[in-house]
Amino acid sequence: MRILLTNDDGIHAPGLKVLEAIARELSDDIWICAPAEEQSGAGHSLTLTRPVRLRRHDERRFSVSGTPTDAVTMALREVMPEAPDLILSGVNRGANLGDDVTYSGTVAAAIEGALAGIRSIALSQVYDKEGAGDAVSFDAAQHWGAKVLRPLCEAPFAPRSMVNVNFPPVASSAVRGIRVVRQGFHDYARGTVIAATDPRGYRYFWFGLNGVEHTPGHATDLEAVGDGYISVTPLQLDLTDHTQLAGLAARFTA
Repeated sequence: MRILLTNDDGIHAPGLKVLEAIARELSDDIWICAPAEEQSGAGHSLTLTRPVRLRRHDERRFSVSGTPTDAVTMALREVMPEAPDLILSGVNRGANLGDDVTYSGTVAAAIEGALAGIRSIALSQVYDKEGAGDAVSFDAAQHWGAKVLRPLCEAPFAPRSMVNVNFPPVASSAVRGIRVVRQGFHDYARGTVIAATDPRGYRYFWFGLNGVEHTPGHATDLEAVGDGYISVTPLQLDLTDHTQLAGLAARFTA
């Protein structure tokens, strides 16, 4: 099985090293193509206004001067001699839960793979401690990653769909199991805009997010991770609200 690895934290991110170790439990045919620098929050963006540069680090390891979407595109069209059987994106440093998947470069890379008709899975390691940075523990992801992926490698995926996996912020020994759950939604008010002044006297703003809330009784990815489980959520790329098609069409009927 040929596997392509990518992420949004950059080619040198600790989570990518963890992902490579996980992938090598499944195959020895591993290719890597990731952004040269961190692209968190890039979503499914594509670089159009400047050239994208490709750098070769070794025979099967490459980086691009662009987004996660650029990285997957370059891997499929320029780097790999044949299409991979599986694309793994991550392991992201931080959660990709609920509606945050729309911002996520990690999920976007898997979306790009799904659009190309390739089985694609995004993986993220949730953490609690503010300011943890590179000190984030990937213990849960490292020890449970292959256990989660093996069944997903055999499961049928619907066309233009992918799977989003989040590991809880606990030691691997404390993980309570795996839950297949739907996508949750955050309280939009949890976001913050922090204003400050730089040394030259100009104002600047920094977007922040409060911690992931946990609402008991709701079977979503938010609650699964909050309860200490690994969340597995299938996502479809068809955003059409099919329940409204007929009603809206009737409004335009002459």
